[in-house]
This record gives sequence, C-alpha cells and structure tokens, in this order.
Amino acid sequence: MSDQVRAQVLVSGVVQGVAFRAFTEQRALALGLRGGVRNLGDGRVEAVVQGPRADVLAMIEALKIGPRLARVEKVAVTWTEPVATESTFSIWY
Repeated sequence: MSDQVRAQVLVSGVVQGVAFRAFTEQRALALGLRGGVRNLGDGRVEAVVQGPRADVLAMIEALKIGPRLARVEKVAVTWTEPVATESTFSIWY
C-alpha cells in the first residue's frame, strides 16, 4: 500500500510579493515533493504538493509559516487523489 498523498493548499494573508513561491519551491524540492505553486488573482497562493504523507504534512506546516516577509493568515487544505503525471515541483505562471 502506497503512502502517496496529494494536497491542494490555499494560503491567504500577505503571501504575494514576499518570495512565497520561491520559498515553497525550495522546501518542496528539499522534501522531494512533486507539484507546483502559483499566485492567484485574489491575492492567495495555491500550492499543490504530492509525495509521501509525512513529507506533505511537513510541507503544509512550512506553508503555515512561510518566508520571513510573509504574514500567513489562513491555510486551507483539500486532499485529492495522487496523479502520476508530475515528476518534479515547479513555479507555475
């Protein structure tokens, strides 16, 4: 049985213009996660992360803090089924 999970994480607060996407990409790559991160038009950041459950949970905890200049106010997580099409983590534009 695989422990692979996938989560869509929506982060609200002061999270754009503070290197949040670069922070997320760096952490995800260090954890060996797959997926991506992007700014949304409403001021939130969306991250989709996939990998071993413990690593995805560690990533979610990191997103609750964010980079030094960020001020995270809310983190909403939606769990979805893992997909086989992603091979790395990147910043989506």
